[in-house]
Amino acid sequence: MISVLTLQTALAETAATPGNPAARVIYLVRHGHYDSDPNADPDRGPGISTLGVVQSRLLGARLARLPFAFERRFVSPMQRARDTAATLAGDLGNGRFQVLEDLRECTPTTRRRAQLEGLSEQELADCEAQLEGLYTRHFRPASGQEQHELMVCHGNVIRYLITRSLGVDSEAWLEMSVGHTSITRIRIEADGSFKLVGAGDVGHLPPRLQTGASGDHEIDLQIPALLLESP
Repeated sequence: MISVLTLQTALAETAATPGNPAARVIYLVRHGHYDSDPNADPDRGPGISTLGVVQSRLLGARLARLPFAFERRFVSPMQRARDTAATLAGDLGNGRFQVLEDLRECTPTTRRRAQLEGLSEQELADCEAQLEGLYTRHFRPASGQEQHELMVCHGNVIRYLITRSLGVDSEAWLEMSVGHTSITRIRIEADGSFKLVGAGDVGHLPPRLQTGASGDHEIDLQIPALLLESP
């Protein structure tokens, strides 16, 4: 008779066999708050602001409490994503990230045509090809055992990937909003099916530090004038 322990061990070894399909969980993190800077590198854009650093620190503390380590970590080549990843790295142990060009921010076609003003058909097509390539290459089952991956990127990229994972019209991406340093979790099961576990989660941020999503207020970090009484 085969014991329960022996059977459980055999099943675990089978599930972890190299080449055997397994689940993959991808954490999509939007970069921290940033301010526009006309003098920034045109290819990389501006870095994150002081507020963005604070948001990233709080996110890092949350990710550090997860009961697993990320097997792979990717980051967009743009500066605000790089800064966010660099801030997270200290909380995640091994600070190494791989720059993934396909995570670069771009604007795909949307139902809201007014939002596409100033963009050429070629730019829209290039963006869609970029994001489709990202989705095809990375959003598939793992091999051997369940894997967890972290991708630090941008709002448009995340929203497009949500629509693709849900199997809905990809032009609907602008009908949702994700804030700065928000977490979106997408699980790809061993059989290739998808599950959106959470989208735009900013539970690590107090309300007054939440920015970037529709309805969020701009935060003034300037020191207000001190009102003094006359002697």
